[in-house]
Amino acid sequence: MKYWFLNICISGLLCLASTAYANAWLVVGDSISAAYGIATEEGWVALLEERLAEKEPAIQVINASISGDTTAGGLTRLPALLNEHEPDWVFIELGGNDGLRGLPIQQMKENLRTMIHLSQQAGAQVMLLGMRIPPNYGARYSDAFYQSYQELAAEEEIVLMDFFLHQVGDKSHLMQEDGIHPTAQAQPQLLDNIWPLIQQILAR
Repeated sequence: MKYWFLNICISGLLCLASTAYANAWLVVGDSISAAYGIATEEGWVALLEERLAEKEPAIQVINASISGDTTAGGLTRLPALLNEHEPDWVFIELGGNDGLRGLPIQQMKENLRTMIHLSQQAGAQVMLLGMRIPPNYGARYSDAFYQSYQELAAEEEIVLMDFFLHQVGDKSHLMQEDGIHPTAQAQPQLLDNIWPLIQQILAR
């Protein structure tokens, strides 16, 4: 499992850019972050809020995730969310539905890029949560889908969680019957997947 973090140093090493203390964190995602099929309070975003309340109670977590959302939908919704919440960090967990629908990867990538730019223009830093799609979509499409997150993170020098469903997506007992959505039992692992990056943010 790989992590990218701000910014890419001249030496080629990955380093953490300085950032102002965050008070509002905005999560813009799809069903994975909207706690599809489980109670909202069991979802990873709610668990993040609980863990932060113990460590950094001043941080407010806003979950603006909608089941079934695509990168196009997220892009449409984002300006109003940025204006309303004025977040210090934006966590983008989108693209899975684009992939499952076989939508053009380049368009997905450009939608995400625009979301990154809009967030940065609003004064927020960005964490991108990478995804994979099932291999039955064909190796060429599946590989290009996964690599699009890697390329985007490197090009825009943003934080990347390499594969958000790490240690979850390939374990049937942690997935709902549809094989797409994690169960309630999987949610702590999802939080643990990004927690090292969260700790780096908090350390600043």
